[in-house]
Amino acid sequence: MYPQTYAKEFPDKPAFIMGKSGEVVTYGQLDRVSNKGAHLFRQLGLQTGDCMAIYMENRVDFMQIAWAAYRAGLYIALIATHLKTDEVKYILENSDSKVMVTSRKLADIAREASAGSIKAEHSFCVDGVLAGMKDWRSAVQPLPDTPIADESRGQEMLYTSGTTGRPKGVKVPLAKEGFVKRAPDMEIYIKVWGFGKETVYLSPGPLYHAAPFRTTLMVMFAGGTNIIMEKFDAEDYLRLVEKHKVTMSQVVPTMFVRMLALDNKTRNKYHLSSLRQIIHSAAPCPIEIKERMLDWLGMIISEGYGGSEGVGATTINSQEWVAHKGSVGRAVFGKIHILDDDGNECAPDNIGHIYFETQRPFEYHNDPEKTKRAHSRKGYISCGDIGYVDEAGYLYLTDRKDHMIISGGVNIYPAEIENVLIMHPNVMDVAVFGVPDDDFGECVLAVIELLKGVAPSEELAEELIDYCRSKLSKIKSPKNIEFIDELPRTSAGKLRKHELKERYM
Repeated sequence: MYPQTYAKEFPDKPAFIMGKSGEVVTYGQLDRVSNKGAHLFRQLGLQTGDCMAIYMENRVDFMQIAWAAYRAGLYIALIATHLKTDEVKYILENSDSKVMVTSRKLADIAREASAGSIKAEHSFCVDGVLAGMKDWRSAVQPLPDTPIADESRGQEMLYTSGTTGRPKGVKVPLAKEGFVKRAPDMEIYIKVWGFGKETVYLSPGPLYHAAPFRTTLMVMFAGGTNIIMEKFDAEDYLRLVEKHKVTMSQVVPTMFVRMLALDNKTRNKYHLSSLRQIIHSAAPCPIEIKERMLDWLGMIISEGYGGSEGVGATTINSQEWVAHKGSVGRAVFGKIHILDDDGNECAPDNIGHIYFETQRPFEYHNDPEKTKRAHSRKGYISCGDIGYVDEAGYLYLTDRKDHMIISGGVNIYPAEIENVLIMHPNVMDVAVFGVPDDDFGECVLAVIELLKGVAPSEELAEELIDYCRSKLSKIKSPKNIEFIDELPRTSAGKLRKHELKERYM
């Protein structure tokens, strides 16, 4: 269905438009430039099944490079822009990325990370020649703009939580159908969400996230137009809806909060009548926030639930949600099973571990043990979430990936933060978890047991937060520090984190 088809059918139609800069990339241009990029990957020695990494902010180059990798049959490791050097290096190493493409804005971290990687053989910058990096645009410019001989369909490799606090790459087999045919799961989503040639889709989130990346990709597979925001701003979001007559969008609940915080005069200044559907996902949405959004925009808000593993998904529209408040919907991909701790099927309305029965295989890259743990005895696959299904088949979430924190739609892994804080010379023991936050859904709280003789103080709390920020990205670092005489542990040394979390809720 793409890219050759649409490039021939309507070469001058925008495939995507950047929200702030207004830069337009048509289907014809995207076809040509992605072909050039695919030729470059082959010239560099990358073959079908190899991996490359994109580490950059939302900008016009992002999806062009992604499509080039897609056409070359590569895995694409998407690296979050807020990560620090060691975190970027870890993903480069773990993903076996042979090429990394970045921007001038992130070049310092990218250079250090790739220089320390034994696998990233080539580093490119999209907006200029920098020391230790090649210029991506200059490299692709002289290459052919026709398809490579062995064109095939690549696949994003998204990173999710690991038991040691390190994220793991979700790897699914590359498609056998060839490039032009859409993947079966993509066909399901395109049908469920109603993407088509008339779709004008506003993407406000960072493209390194699963939902923004996959959805912009699906819109282009369906022949629609994407409006890609460089960075989310509540009023600018409304402005772009009006300017481009946006029909669909996907957000995280934090964006709802930001829009509702605008005064009525600002909100009423923009005409939003073109909107047919807003989809929210990635984090739980408070019922009151969703009710206020429905009062404002009408019954056009849908919700989706699924994991980076891509083994199952649910959806729920506004009408269903009003009748089943708090639900994330019924399955549209994969069959839901709720299993108890012993792997037995739970009756309706009984809380257990959420599994999907699916034919789509996957693995955690270079982690067969974690892959094995994600499967039940019958081969069902879990993303680690806990919840229940009612008599009508609607799924409700009661916990998220055990103790994983979801702040503003970003997955944060407590063990990684705990491993940093425990190295501070004044810390005896530490527990990290999420607590409710009006703006972000959850924020990071660290509860710390100090060494004997060390007195708690506001100054020490600030020192510990700064200590974290020197080693981890700001979003992972605790927003608050609480001190405790002794952390609750079992006789075997296991932290009773649920008990601790309840105390601070």
